[in-house]
Amino acid sequence: MDKKPKRRPAIVGGSSILVIFAVLCLTVFALLSVSTAKAGEAISSGAADAVEGYYAADCAAEEILARLRSGEEPENVKNEGGGVYSYTCTVSKTQELAVKVALDGGNYKILRWQLIPSGQWQADDSLPVWSGE
Repeated sequence: MDKKPKRRPAIVGGSSILVIFAVLCLTVFALLSVSTAKAGEAISSGAADAVEGYYAADCAAEEILARLRSGEEPENVKNEGGGVYSYTCTVSKTQELAVKVALDGGNYKILRWQLIPSGQWQADDSLPVWSGE
């Protein structure tokens, strides 16, 4: 009576599924982290470009103001009369730095130092929105 003991197969199905699920979760989280990092880089790069453009325009506006104070009237500076001058400096494709200065001898007063949009605003009517009627 040679009875061989029955071998039970190793139960690896549950643990294999658990390992596969863990690997998939880690892969999805890794891909989400990479996409979040790329989006953050794009936002910070855009912000850095905006700041760089603003300070370049600010520097150009200060140079024009210094030339006005020395008695010189640079190109693209509009004399509004009464010692009031106005000019703009380009910040980006969509913004300008508008400056208005009142000169009185050696003194000056800044009347306007403001970012303004450089183009005309156009409404986006491409979506069919219910008007309420």
